[in-house]
Parts: sequence; structure tokens; C-alpha cells
Amino acid sequence: MSATFTLAAELRTDTGKGASRRLRHASRVPAIIYGAGKEPTMLTFRHDDIFHACEDEAFFSHILTINVDGQSEKVIIKDMQRHPAKVQIMHADFQRIDANHALHVNVPLHFLNEDVCVGVKAGGLVSHLITELEISCLADDLPEFIEVDMSELDTGDSIHLSDIKLPKGVSSVILMQGEGHDQAVASIHMPRGEKVEESDESVAEEGSEEE
Repeated sequence: MSATFTLAAELRTDTGKGASRRLRHASRVPAIIYGAGKEPTMLTFRHDDIFHACEDEAFFSHILTINVDGQSEKVIIKDMQRHPAKVQIMHADFQRIDANHALHVNVPLHFLNEDVCVGVKAGGLVSHLITELEISCLADDLPEFIEVDMSELDTGDSIHLSDIKLPKGVSSVILMQGEGHDQAVASIHMPRGEKVEESDESVAEEGSEEE
């Protein structure tokens, strides 16, 4: 994991909607850290700090360091609330890291070799059915992303969760539920217009044969 993320935070004692509203007006983001058998800690962050960190997709699949009152906490982000109309983060939830217990984290999927795969060369189009995957792993094994190699897919083919090679120590949470949950991740299909043209040509050929 190449990227590192460190955020400075302050403790907060005021709670409730009114207190959170005042913090947001002051360009602060109310937040909470919980887990690892410790009491939850209420914090605030400078809005610009956390907003700019979120611009990197790796922020959501990395171990983060939060510095508060001279101490640091290792965490992952579990939830983030954004304003429905404004470019504003409303609240953030962080979970402490326990080195001995597996994390459940959503990590992005990076699709490789799409432009050179068999199906695309034949004129097919790629459909991404999911773009992130929930995984289970220890903190030291947490990947920044999961690679999905599309090079061998032909038109009409799909790649499923069970086809993805996961890094050592990493498991798919969905697949842990059984084979019936082996959903498709991406597929390649021909454009609709080309299908119509093919069917029209077939009809024309059949008509000429009858004559």
C-alpha cells in the first residue's frame, strides 16, 4: 500500500444536531471513532483536510492515521455522509484497527486489458456490473485495490467473483456465503445496433433462399 493518509483531529464534547450544525458552519466535520473494545471518541476535522483526502480513491481502502491530543489512532473509514445538494461532508465514522481481527472493507476494482481483450477487438462493449468488492483480511494484508484481468474475455463472456485472483490473506465476503453468491463482475456484449443489423441480414438471406 503506497499511499499514506494522516489527519489531524480535535476532541469534541458537544453532541446533538445543534452542535453538529454549528461545527459545519465553522467548516468542521463531526466524526466518531469506535471499535477495538474501546469507548467511542467524538472528534472534529477541518472540512478541507478530509475533503481533499477523499479525492483519492485509496483513502477509502487504506489504514488511516488520526492524530488527536498528541496521540495517534490507526483506523479505516466505515461511513461518510455527504450533503445531498452541496459539496460538503456532513459526518464521518471511523473504526479502530485491531491487528488480530479481520476487517471488512470495500476496495475498488481495477479492470485491466479491457482495450485489448478478445471481445472488444471483435467490436464488443464492456459492462462493469460491480466496481468495488467487500473483502475480509487482517490490517497488514489490506490491498489498495483488486485487479480484474479482462484479456481473455470474448463477446458474450462474463467474469465472476470466483475468477478473480485475490491477494494472499484476502477473502471475498460475498463468496464466503457460498457458491450461489458467485456473481458476475463484468461482461462483454455486442452493441444493440449490430445485433439488429445481423438479424436483418439473416432475414434477407432467408427471403432470397425462398425465392
